[in-house]
Amino acid sequence: MTIAHLKITLEGIAPVVSRTLEVPTDIRLDRLHLVIQGAMGWENCHLYEFMAGQARWSLPDPDFGTDALPVAKARLADIIDAAGTTPIRYVYDFGDHWVHLIEATIIGDPIPGNLYPRLLDVIGKCPPEDVGGLPGYENFLSAISNPKHPDHEELTEWAGEPFDPHLPDADELRLDVLKLAKKWKPRTT
Repeated sequence: MTIAHLKITLEGIAPVVSRTLEVPTDIRLDRLHLVIQGAMGWENCHLYEFMAGQARWSLPDPDFGTDALPVAKARLADIIDAAGTTPIRYVYDFGDHWVHLIEATIIGDPIPGNLYPRLLDVIGKCPPEDVGGLPGYENFLSAISNPKHPDHEELTEWAGEPFDPHLPDADELRLDVLKLAKKWKPRTT
């Protein structure tokens, strides 16, 4: 098993939202999707795709074309190879269109005793699901921070809890990724 260092940054968001992970290069893309969902704080309720170079990987869905390769049959190593020197992109929620840029670096063998995947660093809080993409998120942040904004009351109530884009729940996100690592831990005999 070889480990890759992944820096995942949500494109176009201010303040910055990024995660740093260590992930086995042989992880299937459908599982990498679950790792990204857990690390970012998304709710895994929308379609997604990975893109590298001219290749796309996604779930089979005739409504979005049939040229995407199946995520269940590809691994992180495949997408790293396809990307070459170009960035890897992960798009979540085709309506809100959240683009995640993934910088992947091969770092070598796993460290004995560590479980993988591992969430190493958490910066910024992920936008709420179904907020309306970048413009909706900008309006959301403006409204919840300004009691005089016409949408303040509605969006504050919609959020359900205080929202600070600078304060992610890093412990909860790490726990979500750790649960996946434990679930996928190779069985020893």
